[in-house]
Amino acid sequence: MHELGITQSILDIAAKHAAKANATRVTDIYIKIGRLSSFIDDSIQFYWDILSQDSICQQAKIHFERIPAKLVCLDCANPYTLDGELEPCPKCKSIRVKVTSGGEFMVDSIEVE
Repeated sequence: MHELGITQSILDIAAKHAAKANATRVTDIYIKIGRLSSFIDDSIQFYWDILSQDSICQQAKIHFERIPAKLVCLDCANPYTLDGELEPCPKCKSIRVKVTSGGEFMVDSIEVE
C-alpha cells in the first residue's frame, strides 16, 4: 500500500515541473527503481491511472527502469552484482556486505508538451 504515497509524490513532482516549464501536458515519466526496493511497478501504475485523472499528467506513460543490486564485501573488498536473492560474497563467502546500489527510487526525467 506504500505505493499510493509514492505515486502521489511522483504526480506532485511531475505537475510541479510541468508548471515550471509552462507545459500543457506531461507525456512520459521515467522512473529508476533499485532491485532491492520493495516498490511494485504494477501497483504504481494502478495508482497512477487513478490519481492522474483530470490532471496535467493524465495519460502520461510511466517507464520503469530497474537498477541492479550491487554490493561490496566488507571483508575482502570484492564488488559484485546480485543475480537473485541476497547472497554472501561469491569470493570469500562472507555475509558482511555493503549495498552500493539497488535501493534507489527516483524520478529520472519527465517529458512534456
